[in-house]
Amino acid sequence: MVIFASRWLQVPLYLGLIVAQCVYVFLFLKELWHLVTHAFNFSEQQIMLVVLGLIDVVMISNLLIMVIVGGYETFVSRLRLQNHPDQPEWLSHVNASILKIKLAMAIIGISSIHLLRTFIEAGNIGGPTATNYTTTGVLLQTLIHTIFIFSALGIAWVDRMTLSGTSKGH
Repeated sequence: MVIFASRWLQVPLYLGLIVAQCVYVFLFLKELWHLVTHAFNFSEQQIMLVVLGLIDVVMISNLLIMVIVGGYETFVSRLRLQNHPDQPEWLSHVNASILKIKLAMAIIGISSIHLLRTFIEAGNIGGPTATNYTTTGVLLQTLIHTIFIFSALGIAWVDRMTLSGTSKGH
C-alpha cells in the first residue's frame, strides 16, 4: 500500500509545473505587449521573430498541459472527466506510450520553431546583430533537431513493435 500510495508524491511536481505554466502566461503577455507597442517601429522580420517567439511559448505551454494533465491521469489518479464538455479529446485514450509520442512530437514542434528562428536570424551571420549565431551553431542546432526527429521515430517504432507483439499474444 505504501508503494502504491507513493504515486501521490508526484502531485507537488505537477503543481510546480502549473506554476511554470503561469510564468509562461506572463512571458506570453509580456511579449505580446512588446509586439503591440512596437508594431509601428518593427520591421517585418522583427515582427515575424516576435510572433515565432509567441508560437514557441504557446507550444511549450501545450507541452506543459500534456505533461500535467496526461501525467496526472496516467500516473497518479483519474480525473473523472467523462462526459465533461471541456475534456480534451486526447485524454480519453491517454497512456504512457501515447504520452511519450505526443511529447516527442511537441518537442519536435518546439525545436522546429527554434530552428526556423535561427535560420531567419542566420542571414545576419557575421553582421553586428548576429552575436549569438555562427555557422557551427546553426549546424549544431540542425543536427540536434534531426536527432529529435530520429528519436521520435524510434519511440514510435518501438511502441508499434510493442503493440504488435502484445496483439499476437506475446
